[in-house]
Amino acid sequence: MMNNLISLYPLLLGWLLDYFIGDPSRLPHPVVWFGRMISRGEHRLNKGSRRMAKGAVMAVFLILMVYFAVWGLKRLIPNLALWLVLDTIIIFYCLAGTTLIREVRDVFLALDRSLDDGRKQVARIVGRDTSQLTAQEVRTAALETLAENLSDGVIAPLFWLALLGTPGMLAYKMVNTLDSMIGYRTERYKDFGCWAARIDDVANYIPARLTALLMVLASGKPSLLKFVWKNGRKHASPNSGYPEAALAGILNCRFGGPHYYFGELFDKPYIGENDRPLTTPDMHKAVRINRLAELMMLALVLTGWLSMCCKPLACMGV
Repeated sequence: MMNNLISLYPLLLGWLLDYFIGDPSRLPHPVVWFGRMISRGEHRLNKGSRRMAKGAVMAVFLILMVYFAVWGLKRLIPNLALWLVLDTIIIFYCLAGTTLIREVRDVFLALDRSLDDGRKQVARIVGRDTSQLTAQEVRTAALETLAENLSDGVIAPLFWLALLGTPGMLAYKMVNTLDSMIGYRTERYKDFGCWAARIDDVANYIPARLTALLMVLASGKPSLLKFVWKNGRKHASPNSGYPEAALAGILNCRFGGPHYYFGELFDKPYIGENDRPLTTPDMHKAVRINRLAELMMLALVLTGWLSMCCKPLACMGV
């Protein structure tokens, strides 16, 4: 019982570290290592015939490798204190709530200086071509990313932590990194990255919808769920549209539209109808919604774990 309660500490400590510090820029980050492995594998395998099969093998191998590496490492650590430290570090590295919010705030601050600065800043957090974006499109891209990555960077990692522990949480980050690097429908990646994109779709199916639900509840406007259900399905991704639709409904604005990725134009449907100018107060409101949704998810995971910890006592009639 005591060990089960102690296992809650890494979650709280890891979340607090992310909340107050964010991603440590001067320390090695697992996602950087993941990116290097993916890049090397892609350059070696994404050529010739059977690209889809080779991409599938690489994606599945890397995901399983991460999961079993963490699982095995935890089995080799005999000391409870070291085990808790390892879990805390993994949780800290897998959460990206504070870093994402900082980046979005910096986009709006950069736009206050100049459009060119805003374009350069938003290029740090989006995959689309930003060189020709208007100020409105820069703000839209930043807020779309804030909503989408609340799911990818906070809610989904916590979801997989609750289901599969820290091995599953870190394996999810590999899934997400694979999709962000090769999960595109461009000529180069449409075959090789197909499995990476599909695995990411499956891994995010529940978290994306849970994210949208939490955002709507955080806004205090449950009537927006109908708007989310209608507009979330318009996105090319089976998942990204739901948190974006939630934020579009909360802000009463419009997301989506055509964008360039790697020189190719993708005509995405619009989410929402009110094409009004986005402002800095909109960003502050979106950040507040993100934080509230994050806290609600943290409370859900902690409540679930605590209820599991209490079951042995309930069975003994305590």
